[in-house]
Amino acid sequence: MSYRFMRILVMFDLPVVTAADRKEYAKFRKYLIKSGFMMMQESIYCKLSPNSTLADAAIENIRKNKPEKGLVQVLKVTEKQYAKMEYIVGEGKTEVLTSDERLVIL
Repeated sequence: MSYRFMRILVMFDLPVVTAADRKEYAKFRKYLIKSGFMMMQESIYCKLSPNSTLADAAIENIRKNKPEKGLVQVLKVTEKQYAKMEYIVGEGKTEVLTSDERLVIL
């Protein structure tokens, strides 16, 4: 198993018209947060994965916990591709290191 860091981006557009819709939205959002995803923008969440195999497992879990209505999209990119993201307006905000420098091998 190789350790090529991957990023999983989840983008969603869910209806919030009825109370049941809002409940489904909140349930899905809470699932993402409990699964280690961090909000990049409203309705866009991101997670760092140590390799492609674990990223695929996380994506499969998203499929199992998807809401009934709306649109949910997932994009898996390498850490190197993610690092090339350009900020056109504004700047990125993060509370954690976004590189593999934080990796400690014992």
